[in-house]
Amino acid sequence: MSTLRLDTPWLLIVAVVVPVLLYLRFRHERTRRSSFRYSDLGILHGAGATLAAKLHFLPHVLRWTALVLLVVAFARPQAGHTEEEMLTRGIDIMMVLDNSTSMAAEDLRPHNRLAVAKESVAAFIQGRKNDRMGLVVFAGRGYTACPLTLDTDVLLGLLSTVELAQKDEGTAIGMGLSLALNRLRSSDAQSKVAVLLTDGRNNRGEIDPSTAAALAKTFGIKVYTVGVGTRGEVPYPVEDPVLGKRYVYLRADLDEDTLQGIASATGGRYFRATDRDSLVEIFKEIDSFEKTDIKVRHYARWSELFPWLTWPALGLLALETGLAHTRLRRLP
Repeated sequence: MSTLRLDTPWLLIVAVVVPVLLYLRFRHERTRRSSFRYSDLGILHGAGATLAAKLHFLPHVLRWTALVLLVVAFARPQAGHTEEEMLTRGIDIMMVLDNSTSMAAEDLRPHNRLAVAKESVAAFIQGRKNDRMGLVVFAGRGYTACPLTLDTDVLLGLLSTVELAQKDEGTAIGMGLSLALNRLRSSDAQSKVAVLLTDGRNNRGEIDPSTAAALAKTFGIKVYTVGVGTRGEVPYPVEDPVLGKRYVYLRADLDEDTLQGIASATGGRYFRATDRDSLVEIFKEIDSFEKTDIKVRHYARWSELFPWLTWPALGLLALETGLAHTRLRRLP
């Protein structure tokens, strides 16, 4: 970042005095009376003012302008370029988001579970500008929606495209978590974290949640698990070809024991979100647990602008002297 400064700014007080002196000088010039005796002034009647007469004030303007430039020059203006080097204790975080059909339940008003979860995850991402973050999405199988990145705009854009699974594929918690662990295991960050958000129980995939938790512990990856949804029966929207959209009530099937086991085995914590506000608070709490240490080192390089003012000032003085003794010379 470029910036300007004055090394001895108190000298500018002199520059404030210059306009006052200039005003007093012109006032004195207007009140001073000078006279010459001539035998006959008839020849001067009707004669207009010459260009030299009209520019009689120019030497004074040049002199005072040069003085102002010299005062500012002696105040030592400097142009600098400042840089910041940010030193952080990096944290790599993979978000693991369930998009199975059960996330269509509309018990987290005003939207369904997936929409509310995406809002909370987006707010969490926006608050972690200095960490690398990524996204894994899973239903019956998982995929990496976004690898670890510092570009939050890209990550948020990809998160916004996540939609509910088109058909009931089941829920592969172990596979989704394993994909996130695979992205994190080769990371050289001092802290590696996965945040798993689901509303169901593992019923698909080749890797079960306990095996994934053991892998996370081996790789030194902490896992926070979040169970989404209210208890009891919850409303699910159904598209009826005759009646259109209607709701059926099904009992929630969240495997809290498994989620608690994953968190406990990896040094994380388990949370239960039964409404939108509690989910927001959960992500705030996770954010407070995983803080990034930020240290900023400042650098500045300054170059003197003294010559850029001094040489024009000397040039103006030379011009003033030349004009005052030639074309604009005044008689005493």
